[in-house]
Amino acid sequence: MRKLSVLAISLVLLLSACAPKLQGQNQVVKTDKSKGKAIIPSYNISDNYYRTILPFQPGKARGLVVNDINTRYDLNEFEMGLMRIAQHSFDTKKYYFQEGQEISGDTIKLWLNRQYTPEQLKKNGIKPSDNIGLNPVDTGTPEAPSSPIYLAHILEHDYLTKDDKGNVSLGGVAIGLALNSTYYYRVTQSNGGFIEMEKSIPYDEMESQGKKIAAEVVKRMRSMKGLEDVPITIALFEQQSKTSIVPGNFIDYATVDKGSTNLNSWQKVNEKYYLFPSDEAQSAHRDDETQFLNFKQDVEQYFPNFNGVIGRAFYVDDQLQDLNITIPIQFYGKTEAVGFTQYVTGLVMEHFPKYLSVSVNVTSVNGPEALIVKKANDTDPFVYIYQ
Repeated sequence: MRKLSVLAISLVLLLSACAPKLQGQNQVVKTDKSKGKAIIPSYNISDNYYRTILPFQPGKARGLVVNDINTRYDLNEFEMGLMRIAQHSFDTKKYYFQEGQEISGDTIKLWLNRQYTPEQLKKNGIKPSDNIGLNPVDTGTPEAPSSPIYLAHILEHDYLTKDDKGNVSLGGVAIGLALNSTYYYRVTQSNGGFIEMEKSIPYDEMESQGKKIAAEVVKRMRSMKGLEDVPITIALFEQQSKTSIVPGNFIDYATVDKGSTNLNSWQKVNEKYYLFPSDEAQSAHRDDETQFLNFKQDVEQYFPNFNGVIGRAFYVDDQLQDLNITIPIQFYGKTEAVGFTQYVTGLVMEHFPKYLSVSVNVTSVNGPEALIVKKANDTDPFVYIYQ
């Protein structure tokens, strides 16, 4: 019937749910970017992921993304969503993943700046050679900027291929451009302090500016050693405001052929996250939200003293693909947590269709209490009870 396991057993079950694929022994290969030999792991979690070249090499711009992206939800989706986009061009069975090694962190910092006028360069002590920002020049005032900052971050993913002799080399690059849907700027007060102001950026304006920036990024990449001839996939990501509790999403992507600087036609990416419950979800996906509300109501009947049930629903081509539910609740004992988890597991199987992947995180003030995972078309969920 339903499976409820304690920590050790649950961990085995949860890993089993990922269905790792054994490819044989780890492969020892040679790569230009590593010192000595590198390893391709024998296990692949699923065809939705790339195997990663080891030892792991952090991206050249590692750490910058944390400062440039508004929320951790956007941060996770920016990275994992770019990997999904890359699969349109780079087959997970033929390519191996490596964090960006071609564009340095210092270069990305300069690209994220605004352009400066000669007067601004002199005033701020900036070298003309460093005036390579991709955001527009600001000729306004702190209280009224002439233009927003459109580009928030640039993320590079490298995809490697292996020849018959075990030599691994760069086979393609994916670039993600995180764009602001909300522009934040500071206005200085008379007492020396400041307040943060915000301005919404119209979608069409953000998209248009993003495509112009993408063309310039590709042009610059082609002038870099090692990137003259590799295929490039470049994608635009719309990040949400600082107060959002759902991630942003990719909106467009384009490919660039080997050796070319011309972007092929832009392709729309029809992906979006919705918060359940919300007016936006009610308007766009009434039936799906109704299922969630019925589930929420049954949870409340069992245990009314909790802070609320929240869902993050992920849609692709307007079809619900994945639903992540969080239930914050205060327990007075471990047996109570086990009983509640059993009850919620039954509700998950009763309320949601078989084709839908659902995960439920049960939390308390002490941290995570339980994880319930129902994969698409599985007849039995896997349940993880934290000790």
